[in-house]
Amino acid sequence: MHPNTDHSFADVDAHTLKQWLHDGSEIALLDVREHGQYGESHLFYAAPLPYSRLEMDIVRLAPRRGVRVVVYDNGGADDTAARAARALGALGYGQVHRLAGGLAHWQQEGYAAFAGVNVPSKTFGELAEEVFHTPRIGARELAERQRRGDDLIVLDGRPYAEYQKMSIPGGVCCPNGELALRAHTLASSPDTTIVVNCAGRTRSIIGAQTLINLGVPNPVYALENGTQGWYLEDLQLEHGARRRYADDIAEKDVPALAQRSAQLAERHGVPVVGASQVQAWLHDTARSTFLCDVRSAEEFQQGSLPGAQHTPGGQLVQATDQYLAVRGARIVVFDGEGVRAPVVASWLRQMGWDACVLKEGVQAALTHAAAVSHAPAVSVLSDAALAAALAQGAQAIDIRPSMRYRARHIAGARWSVRPRLDRLALDATRPVVLLAEEAELAAWAAGDLRARGIADIKVNIGTPEGWSAQGIALESTPAEPADSECIDYLFFVHDRHDGNKAAARQYLAWETNLVKQIDERELAAYRFPAG
Repeated sequence: MHPNTDHSFADVDAHTLKQWLHDGSEIALLDVREHGQYGESHLFYAAPLPYSRLEMDIVRLAPRRGVRVVVYDNGGADDTAARAARALGALGYGQVHRLAGGLAHWQQEGYAAFAGVNVPSKTFGELAEEVFHTPRIGARELAERQRRGDDLIVLDGRPYAEYQKMSIPGGVCCPNGELALRAHTLASSPDTTIVVNCAGRTRSIIGAQTLINLGVPNPVYALENGTQGWYLEDLQLEHGARRRYADDIAEKDVPALAQRSAQLAERHGVPVVGASQVQAWLHDTARSTFLCDVRSAEEFQQGSLPGAQHTPGGQLVQATDQYLAVRGARIVVFDGEGVRAPVVASWLRQMGWDACVLKEGVQAALTHAAAVSHAPAVSVLSDAALAAALAQGAQAIDIRPSMRYRARHIAGARWSVRPRLDRLALDATRPVVLLAEEAELAAWAAGDLRARGIADIKVNIGTPEGWSAQGIALESTPAEPADSECIDYLFFVHDRHDGNKAAARQYLAWETNLVKQIDERELAAYRFPAG
């Protein structure tokens, strides 16, 4: 299909969209509201793509311009989806649709909406526990075993930065995607009990079941309810822990580990494909193909395949919708040694994805030009130039995250978020400076302001420390913007880690209830092994 030239779009009703979501053809369902709005209530298969970041992230989440796209907002007076649809048309997306009436229409027609984030992945985790009967251990029992000095190790299946925020005392960071390669060095005795934990439930379950599926000889348990369960039992969490797996793996161990992973992948019907086949897929304009590097961040930074996205294995399973938004797409996963990628692919296949492993891994000879979108040109001011501009009467608009603004911002700067910039009363005769954390994000927001007739727009990507050093007055407003205005922030998820036991209980109840909320077609999309 030729790209849109008039940037128009078609409306689709809720019943038709529901059919599209299950017709087997590719579809990218995009919730273009801000993160907080999305987290309060959204469609099951919707990928979060806030209008604030639309042009920045669409080329990663849905790179093929011919893919069928549906965008939606709240409905009613909300015009975010229409603006997003026109923006996608301008980028060359040719099959753009808007859900008529938005989320409100979807629910009026009797379809469910879901709170939270990464809902398909977390629902999968709950189903996996039911299907596999994954062994679990409660916080009190684990604490008692630790007190007794039992032979056990706690492996934290989350990324290192998340682990450092709060962890089980004595726990070692080993993200789920690394378990197949590294667990044997962390628990070298087959008698050592392994407990896998995360912040809540999904990664504890998937991590523990990964080791069980691989056939490790150790007793393995998922820590029930993760760090939240520990906290709810009034047990002390560690903060700032630095224990993590060692980077080096004995070369002699790799062949046996790779064979074990290959056998697991084969049991789950994971295809292994060569570089020539993947190259052909990458040139296929009728189907989307995602190249996913499941290695660690350190390995990815040393070099990867052209066009590949860094998708650490545990996170790709835990938060699939943050890495790819096209249902029905091909996912090609790879690593550097053949141990990690087959395990990740085995989970993705069970989640319903068309996932395969790249035979040659990171050594594959591939050429691929990743899609890009070019942000409008914008002038970036130094902190010193910002101070001068403010002194000369420039209007400061802070589009950093709302919680960052509350904590510390330039005195007199107004907070806003891109879809609501049109609500600001701005003087078109005075310069505007957008304060942002990313110049590209600010550049797209500046484009919206230019469309409103504001010509003199510049950007600053400084920090409160840098501003203060230039003599710019700062202030804190813990209650402003009001909670209701902070549409970029999901209180529901964050409060559970901020000493709020009620929020933690609410979150866990939400997670365990997900399975009861999905319908038969959503359930049937998962592909667990028979028997």
